Amino acid sequence: MSLPPQFLDEIRARVPLSRVIGRKVTWDLRRSNQAKGDWWAPCPFHGEKTASFHVDDQKGFYYCFGCHAKGDALTFLREAEGMGFLEAVELLASEAGLQMPERDPRQVQRADRRSELVEVMEQAVRWFRMQLGMAAAEQARAYLARRGLDPAACEQFGIGFAPDQRQGLFNALRSKGIAEALIVEAGLAAKPDGGGAPFDRFRGRIIFPIRDGRGRCIAFGGRAMDPNARAKYLNSPETALFDKGRNLYNAGPARAAVAKGKPLVVAEGYMDVIALVRAGFEGAVAPLGTAITEDQLRLMWRISPEPVIALDGDSAGLRAAMRLIDLALPMTGPGQALRFAFLPQGLDPDDLIRARGAGAMAAVLDEARPLVDLLWRRETEGRVFDSPERRAALDKALGEAVARIPDKDTRDHYFATLKNLKWELFGNRRRDSAQPRPAQAGWQPRGMRPALPVAPAAPTRASRLSSPEAGEHDAELLIEAMVLAICATHPDLIGPVESRLERLEPQDPERAALIHDLLSGTPSQAGQRALESILAEPHVRAAPAILRPHDGDAAAGILANALDRIEARRAAREEIARAETEIQGLADEGLTWRMAQSARARQQADHPSLADLSDLGEDSDAFRAILDAALKNEIWRKPRR
Repeated sequence: MSLPPQFLDEIRARVPLSRVIGRKVTWDLRRSNQAKGDWWAPCPFHGEKTASFHVDDQKGFYYCFGCHAKGDALTFLREAEGMGFLEAVELLASEAGLQMPERDPRQVQRADRRSELVEVMEQAVRWFRMQLGMAAAEQARAYLARRGLDPAACEQFGIGFAPDQRQGLFNALRSKGIAEALIVEAGLAAKPDGGGAPFDRFRGRIIFPIRDGRGRCIAFGGRAMDPNARAKYLNSPETALFDKGRNLYNAGPARAAVAKGKPLVVAEGYMDVIALVRAGFEGAVAPLGTAITEDQLRLMWRISPEPVIALDGDSAGLRAAMRLIDLALPMTGPGQALRFAFLPQGLDPDDLIRARGAGAMAAVLDEARPLVDLLWRRETEGRVFDSPERRAALDKALGEAVARIPDKDTRDHYFATLKNLKWELFGNRRRDSAQPRPAQAGWQPRGMRPALPVAPAAPTRASRLSSPEAGEHDAELLIEAMVLAICATHPDLIGPVESRLERLEPQDPERAALIHDLLSGTPSQAGQRALESILAEPHVRAAPAILRPHDGDAAAGILANALDRIEARRAAREEIARAETEIQGLADEGLTWRMAQSARARQQADHPSLADLSDLGEDSDAFRAILDAALKNEIWRKPRR
């Protein structure tokens, strides 16, 4: 069966090579550069321990420097899995969500036809290039010069000119023996509705060739010289060569630039891409006159795992970004992210570079924000969340958006980031609302401390814990303080327990601020106050061996055990509460067993043995004493030194 080349290209574009090979190898993550699609592993074709097998997702090829095995995804499935060619194609097509072409002997004829069309397009490129040097193109050359495009730039991008003649290109191609049907099929000429000879589609326009990833001209874009033209920019119609929703301008050169470490920058038009490339941002591409499509997103991610969408600094640019959110969320995940860079108001990349230089453009790209920030902006900008209902509506909108992300880990990180953003928004709102304001007679705002001592002052945490009524929640606060103290004094331990820290969710806003500071690495005043308070607490000060910065091993073990204590206690409470709500009439044996297990778990959490900390030496004894005292609420009764 003969398969069309474009079908095989589409399979390779949709299924990363690393995904196919990753089922058979264990990647060396220290040597691999996942962001660039650069992977290393021991070779699956010959026994070895070193990672000499290289996979390049950008180029779609693998190579072993040991046994010299090489090929693409189809080659790998045939050689490593023993599949036949069609079997390998069918497997990859299934993963890519594509249907296999039906067996059609005319496919070979179609492939030959495409080759003929490509040759027609290249003939047109040469003719347009020649016309740019003619007298009729004087206005076009002046325009290009004003936009900073010298002859070298025009040569690099193949820029040409279509004179304002009804059949200039058509007659030139016919004189070379090219059939009328091929010229029309290539989209270079159109037939009048009323019949007659075909006429040139591009007239009186600067011409930009559009090439596919293999460098073949598949279409043209034309910029009108007449300011009164009905369309400022005009693209070729869709043909057997050209599908505007599945191609990007400058995709081939951009792929090569990204492979050398350049960022993939997605601009809006041809001139923006040319300006970016000329300024040193060679990994620039643009959609072809339409909003970005799913196929274009896949092509971008095939080139780079994190394209930067550079949008004009106006309302239209912002609207385009907001539309892209809903398209990208169901497709995003590890290795498929987006960042958004917004240019100054009223400027596009070409304007910015010509006015302020490449440094200004680099600064804009450096400030690019992730997709989650844009989602947050869309759902919160210009809105007021001064009621539970409005906040619930925000939660619902964000939850529905994030739920569309297919990858669980990515969803979890989105929820964590949005949780921090909500805390900042509502936390600031709470702090603002806590500022003194004029009070009505006989009414005191809830949560505000009165200006005059008309009521007893709220008890401090120390006095509350030292009271006989102190409960298990207060004991949990002491362990929580130890966790935060260890993380603050040993920041290198935060990474492995990052998700567990996020789940602490302390009720104290200042402690919540401290957790946010620890995870983000950016201090806040509220977090600093919480840290100073925690480090001054007696049970923390009583554990200097644990908090020594150079004693990381001991601190790591105690941190993990303290988190275990908190999580076990919370789980026990939740299980008992859930079981109690299920009691209706007589309790059955299963419910009785669950209640007993929950009580046992809570008892163990309240009275830990810390047997698993025996390898910490004297630190184990110290921490056991601290926890025992904390759980009995005795430590707060010790006088401060």
